[in-house]
Amino acid sequence: MTGFVSALRRPRLGLLALAVAATLAACSDKKEEYVERPVEELYNEAMDLVEKNEYQKAAKAFEEVERQHPYSVWATKAQMMAAYVLYERNKYDDALIQLDRFIQLHPGNKDTPYAYYLKGLCYYEQITDVHRDQKMTEQAMKSLQEVIDRFPASSYAKDARLKVDLARDHLAGKEMAIGRYYQSLGQWLAAINRYKIVVESYQTTTHVPEALLRLVEIYTTLGLDDEAKKAAAVLGHNFPGSDWYEDAYALVRTGKNASQQEEESSGWLGLW
Repeated sequence: MTGFVSALRRPRLGLLALAVAATLAACSDKKEEYVERPVEELYNEAMDLVEKNEYQKAAKAFEEVERQHPYSVWATKAQMMAAYVLYERNKYDDALIQLDRFIQLHPGNKDTPYAYYLKGLCYYEQITDVHRDQKMTEQAMKSLQEVIDRFPASSYAKDARLKVDLARDHLAGKEMAIGRYYQSLGQWLAAINRYKIVVESYQTTTHVPEALLRLVEIYTTLGLDDEAKKAAAVLGHNFPGSDWYEDAYALVRTGKNASQQEEESSGWLGLW
């Protein structure tokens, strides 16, 4: 974030500041008249607040830049910074509204790639554990993929790709959690369907080896030896040195996993 914030550098103070006319009212209860301040003064004040992590005050200060100088280049930068400080305050919904507004008003601006990236981060930061709804994970993947598709050469695309992979792995983990639950209840078909989703739709994730093993377990339980052998063969071909394959191989051969065989072997040795 610091690289982006520093890119929205401060404007230099003009040699001649705009005159600040603060007229005192004759009556003590009369409101002070509105005074316009130089844009560089307002923007620098807002950036000072960002550097102090006083994001709530900074948000109001950036709004004042845009209110007083709506057609200046610094008003455009203030719009982007206003979204950034909302993100830092975990005001994700408000930040998303501000970012959509920025993208709509300034589709060709040099900061627009960052606006798309920050949208993805707003969703990504709200990803929950695999036992809860994964709507935010799906939204994060969609938004971050948009960064990759629209701005493949940008500095944000590399991190977006990494986060898309992590989000995809998270979704696969959700399918695995559901599959294990069904398997524990003996609902074999429902479990098989979940594991197949992982194998077929999330092929590059870390959950595929386990999904294949679980399929071998269920097929063995159901007496579907050919299906069990096919799943074990896929596991052996793609993950030959994994513990998952050792268990799958043992199941296909004996109907027992490697740990069960080891326990039995230890038991026999103990008799001698």
